[in-house]
Amino acid sequence: MLKGHQSWIFENKPKIISKATIVGPFEGQGPLAKDFDIIHADLYLGQESWEKAEKTLIEESSSLAIEKAGLTKDQVQFYFGGDLMNQIISSSFAARTLSIPYLGLFGACSTSMESLALAAFIVNHGGAKYALAGTCSHNASAEKQFRYPTEYGSQKPPTAQYTVTGSGAVIVSPEGDGPAVTSATIGRVIDMGISDPFNMGAAMAPAAVDTMQAHFRDMGIEPSYYDLIVTGDLSRVGYEIAKELLRQHRIPMEGTIYKDCGMMIYDYTKQQVQAGASGCGCSAVVTYGHLLNQMQRGELNKILVVATGALLSPLSYQQGETIPCIAHAVAIENASAP
Repeated sequence: MLKGHQSWIFENKPKIISKATIVGPFEGQGPLAKDFDIIHADLYLGQESWEKAEKTLIEESSSLAIEKAGLTKDQVQFYFGGDLMNQIISSSFAARTLSIPYLGLFGACSTSMESLALAAFIVNHGGAKYALAGTCSHNASAEKQFRYPTEYGSQKPPTAQYTVTGSGAVIVSPEGDGPAVTSATIGRVIDMGISDPFNMGAAMAPAAVDTMQAHFRDMGIEPSYYDLIVTGDLSRVGYEIAKELLRQHRIPMEGTIYKDCGMMIYDYTKQQVQAGASGCGCSAVVTYGHLLNQMQRGELNKILVVATGALLSPLSYQQGETIPCIAHAVAIENASAP
């Protein structure tokens, strides 16, 4: 099961048997709109606050993933979830509604793959027949907590990113139709001394490359093993830094396609998103919507998703701390992949 220093091989190949993605109106205007199950027309989602709207996002995506798997909530053994809010309240309050045994996680924007890796681990070892993994983010709630409230109308530098309003959830099971979760690499916390919360891409890029390097080393494979490798939400600034670091570490990326979820979800020519997208919902909805749809159509057979997260808080920023970052990688493969 343990492979190398920080990777797991899931020899029983647990399957993603259902998925659900729900986004806000701005994400519905982007190039991946057709890959999302539900696009809300209102950021409030009929709720009285941004935070309650975010909780509704994860409730809806989780319930839809369960429904699409042909299950009821009482058939799901565990729910692995987290978000960006203080004390991960969106996921914890959603767990209150779902009434599924719950393990709350905080990996910031890496939570999508952190939750999937742990769900696959539990299922692979017979600890659950059905496990739910999900995460969410909301543009207005994240901006209010980490930077300035949207209503403040503050100017942002070109390095800033736009938090995705969205939620993605999957059901993982030992058997069934769907792609398999075949391995995972758990990242180390990397801090290169960046303290600017408007430059998250630069802060997270070294963690992404560190995890990718560990994955290839532990698994004894080259990047060309995968049809596609995506990082979570480095966006344009972090993506270029990551590519340069990969070159410096002599990691041969020429044999695969390397993209970033933060650069895929919005249309730069029409949507003002500075450097690109971020948020827990970014890698979740791009992976569980767009990429898994491509796998279902046979356009992709093997992908590696490296979700990145900045582990700061408003308190750490106020105390002048730098930004510790992490990345978790999960390999997803079609059953028919060679």
